[in-house]
This record gives sequence, structure tokens and C-alpha cells, in this order.
Amino acid sequence: MAKPNYRQQKRQKELARKSRQAEKVQRRTGRTDEQTDAPAASPPPAEAPSPR
Repeated sequence: MAKPNYRQQKRQKELARKSRQAEKVQRRTGRTDEQTDAPAASPPPAEAPSPR
């Protein structure tokens, strides 16, 4: 049985958290700029995990 790769799991968790925070900031800035236009919510590009 293979050992779990905790470093990879931590990296994935950090990337997911960073993308959620970026989306939250984008929503907040879009809300304060103009109330009539909906902000263009494009998800950030997913980074490929670096092979170590």
C-alpha cells in the first residue's frame, strides 16, 4: 500500500483556499465598483502540481 503524500494534499488545500479567497475578493470589488453590472467571474487557471 502506498504512503499518503501529505505535501501534495497540503499544496492542493492551499491552492483551493487561495482560489476561494481570490473569488471572494473579486466579488467584493465587483460589488463596490458598479451595482448594475455583474462582475465577470472567470476562475483562475489551475496550476499543475510540480513533480517532485
